[in-house]
Amino acid sequence: MLNDKSILVTGGTGSFGKAFTKYVFEHYDPKKIIIYSRDEFKQFMMRTEFKKYDNRLRFFIGDVRDKERLKRALEGVDYVVHAAALKQVPACEYNPAEAIKTNIGGAQNVIDAVLDTGVKKVVALSTDKAVNPVNLYGGTKLVSDKLFIAANAYVGSKDVCFSIVRYGNVAGSRGSIIPFFHNIIKNGGTELPITDYRMTRFWISLEQGVELVIKALEESVGGETFISKIPSFKVTDLAEAMLPGCGKPEIGIREGEKLHEIMVTAEDSPNTYEYEKHYIVYPQMVWSEHRRAVPTGKKVPERFSYSSDNNTEWLDVEQIRERLRKLELEK
Repeated sequence: MLNDKSILVTGGTGSFGKAFTKYVFEHYDPKKIIIYSRDEFKQFMMRTEFKKYDNRLRFFIGDVRDKERLKRALEGVDYVVHAAALKQVPACEYNPAEAIKTNIGGAQNVIDAVLDTGVKKVVALSTDKAVNPVNLYGGTKLVSDKLFIAANAYVGSKDVCFSIVRYGNVAGSRGSIIPFFHNIIKNGGTELPITDYRMTRFWISLEQGVELVIKALEESVGGETFISKIPSFKVTDLAEAMLPGCGKPEIGIREGEKLHEIMVTAEDSPNTYEYEKHYIVYPQMVWSEHRRAVPTGKKVPERFSYSSDNNTEWLDVEQIRERLRKLELEK
């Protein structure tokens, strides 16, 4: 599907953008991939890292807040993956207007620019924090999700659709708990602080995130939210896997932090269907009979929810340790 296609990735110099670029070049034959981001140094570093793809990799300096620049970058583009966002919870709390401009205003700009060009499909990255949000980052991403889903109502006769992919923190990604613990261990620490002993998280790798985005590009009709089936783990077990026998002082939950990652709420269950490796939450509205997403999966039970604490698949300490070794090998 991605062969001979032009793909633009907003925020493409981040962890996801680099993993997506590598995966697509290794598994497909795209016409070109365009990295759209605002940091020239990160673009320089990525250009150096991906030098062997230089003839099919393009870099645009630009901000999703700039709709005219987006329109120029989208000329001739077939697919868009929207990964640009302000993601750090404390930064968003301290700079709420900036988070709104990027995460909400930027989302609307992407939608408007796509509707004015010849793009065929858009997949926007969401987050578990958009589900029942307790912080501003989650709140802005909830609005962003609603904008992308509702964008299907404005398509008219254009051959374009918008969908969502939702997952939590990627294992080993910047700002997540694994590098935080790793840094303590590297500096000789013997205790790994736990905010709450009950805390659980999902485990998803970058490659799994990329594969889910590609599935959405291949299968979406408009308005779907794709969610991977992935295992859960206890944060206390992660600490034990990383530093056996370590102290685990409980320091209290941080502002804006959740005990568990929630992907599907009970309120979503009437529109949620289960597939072999993922769930899809279908849109409540149908904008056109020609664009109706027809579920082929199994409808989930009434009041079903999918959260890291009610998951049926769990990683024990040794399984976590094995996945950590794999993360090290992939670096």
